[in-house]
Amino acid sequence: MGKVTGFLEIDRRDRRYAPASDRIRHYKEFMIPLSEEATKDQAARCMDCGIPFCHSGCPVNNQIPDWNDLVYHSDWEEASRNLHSTNNFPEFTGRICPAPCEAACTLNIDDSPVTIKTIECAIVDRAWANGWIKPEPADVKTGKKIAVVGSGPAGLACAQQLARAGHEVHVYEKNAKPGGLLRYGIPDFKMEKHVIDRRIVQMQAEGVHFHNGVNVGVDLDAAALLEGFDAIVLSGGAEKPRDLKIPGRELSGVHFAMDFLPQQNRRIGREPIHTNEPILASAMHVVVIGGGDTGSDCIGTAIRQGALSVTQLEIMPRPPDKENKPLTWPNWPLKMRTSSSQEEGAERDFSILTKEFRGENGAVKKLVCVRVDANFKEIPDSAFELRADLVLLAMGFVSPVHEGLLNDLGVAFDPRGNVLADEVSYKTSLAKVFACGDMRRGQSLVVWAIREGRQTAQSVDTFLMGSSQLPR
Repeated sequence: MGKVTGFLEIDRRDRRYAPASDRIRHYKEFMIPLSEEATKDQAARCMDCGIPFCHSGCPVNNQIPDWNDLVYHSDWEEASRNLHSTNNFPEFTGRICPAPCEAACTLNIDDSPVTIKTIECAIVDRAWANGWIKPEPADVKTGKKIAVVGSGPAGLACAQQLARAGHEVHVYEKNAKPGGLLRYGIPDFKMEKHVIDRRIVQMQAEGVHFHNGVNVGVDLDAAALLEGFDAIVLSGGAEKPRDLKIPGRELSGVHFAMDFLPQQNRRIGREPIHTNEPILASAMHVVVIGGGDTGSDCIGTAIRQGALSVTQLEIMPRPPDKENKPLTWPNWPLKMRTSSSQEEGAERDFSILTKEFRGENGAVKKLVCVRVDANFKEIPDSAFELRADLVLLAMGFVSPVHEGLLNDLGVAFDPRGNVLADEVSYKTSLAKVFACGDMRRGQSLVVWAIREGRQTAQSVDTFLMGSSQLPR
């Protein structure tokens, strides 16, 4: 490493948030980047640890010590080349990945891991600013034609890799613009959508054809896809939400999170919403049921819309403030985390089971809740009521939607209802049909989607050509 003693001499320092009082007034990104000199100092903290456990923590196998060393030596362009050799879209992961690599960092044993995510984002943002990221079209075309259904991170990564291998790639997206849940599920204050747009322009220059507003299985027959392409990649999301079927579920004002979040993203993107029931939190008491990232995104969006109060309920017990490092490291630990949105003014409560929605004139007005123990059994005499004008269900997703494309194709499903395909070939039960990302593995991280998209591209290329030069 460039500075072997850097981790002994330099303290961890990370990006900061703009003050909450300022950032809740808009939907733009609010992360304040480190200076170039500070970023180089943080890269110098990467120690010569012998076994870089950060590699095992990173699903896309980023060569983290290598580009940390390059940043320390101010070779930013080579750092960008190295970073892109394993990750098609580091500006996505540098913004919205929870950074399992940092949890696995050797320095995390002392709670001061290298700021890997911050350095990654700095590298790619500098690369864009300096014009180092350019289209990489294939020199030779193979004559093979591939359909990629779904333009989330898995589909985009797969499509880009296949296009660079010389194949003709067509990406089908049911929404008006590509990006999947990156565009319609992730709020703009976490990732502005021009970050996606510039990648789409790059991919179009590489020969990828985007067909937006085409819902395969509805607007385009699945049989036509099978007949017209040499291979098909299913890379849609796990979009079937987990419901809460309790009394009062039919009341107005009770919505799935993924009915709420895309509406606001479409407003910002100046797209039509196409609904007679706009969901807005303005001047409302909002309750978010579910303690994960989607619930956190609902909180930040509701606060920006002018909610009077936001309460987040989680059925799981409150996690410990700190993990037991000898038991958990280098794996991702369960511990208390507070997101930027939760910091902006949400009340959080744990071990809460919602029993009933109650309303007036057909609209929700309160929740009836009860506290539960560690075995999710109700604690006697613990019932209470909570005021609510808007309830957002953010309890995760159970599987991809089967109706339409998947049922028409007749693919097999695993016990959880995901498309059945292994992690080596990514082949489904149908010849020439592959599956990757959330549609195959279930709801997961952007970084896992990129990994699976890349690996599926290598498998498809091998299937079509007999061998492949694409990396896994």
